[in-house]
Amino acid sequence: MGSAKKTSSAERKARIEEMRRAEAARERRNRVLTITLSTVIVAAVGIGGFFLISSADDDSDSGGKSGDAKAVAKFTTTGDGERVWDAKKLGRTHVNGKVNYPVTPPVGGNHNQVWMNCNGDVYTKELPNENAVHSLEHGAVWVTYNDKAKPADLKKLEAKVKKTPYSLMSPVKKQKDPILLSAWGHQRVIKGADDPKVNAFFSTYVQGKQTPEPGAACTNGLGQ
Repeated sequence: MGSAKKTSSAERKARIEEMRRAEAARERRNRVLTITLSTVIVAAVGIGGFFLISSADDDSDSGGKSGDAKAVAKFTTTGDGERVWDAKKLGRTHVNGKVNYPVTPPVGGNHNQVWMNCNGDVYTKELPNENAVHSLEHGAVWVTYNDKAKPADLKKLEAKVKKTPYSLMSPVKKQKDPILLSAWGHQRVIKGADDPKVNAFFSTYVQGKQTPEPGAACTNGLGQ
């Protein structure tokens, strides 16, 4: 039993390291592409031409108007209390401006084209939902809390997030429960940092099967 858990843990670490290498390679390619595109733009301006270039990450949809992500309001609840949304109904369009998410914090839906850095990042201020949702799309687990959360629990959760790639943590004062764990299409209330459901949630949803864009970047995004 113990040997199987160690093997599973080693495989997960190896998978995350492989994702990091792939991410670094993609970032190098993006830098080369950016330089090339910049050269093209400068040349076009010089001759009076005009090019409109829209860049984003690997999302399948993009757009320029805010949306209301109505599908986020509908979910089912598992026997042990986890809320689950139909991932196919969660919008993935890139939008400008605010999105009216019916769930606080949101678990998916239309979002900003820039993600929040989620490489074990712990934030002390509230985050723009539109950027945090993009991090969930990349396979991150988002730990959120309000003023009712116990400092001791927050300290332990902060330590866990800091050592876990594809995770982030921030306060959300308007959420109803003291501590919540969110992933794309999934959300759970936890009793505290020692709740066994914490490790289970991280193990299942950090770059889990629910991830719309597995291996996408969790660095070089937005930070505080």
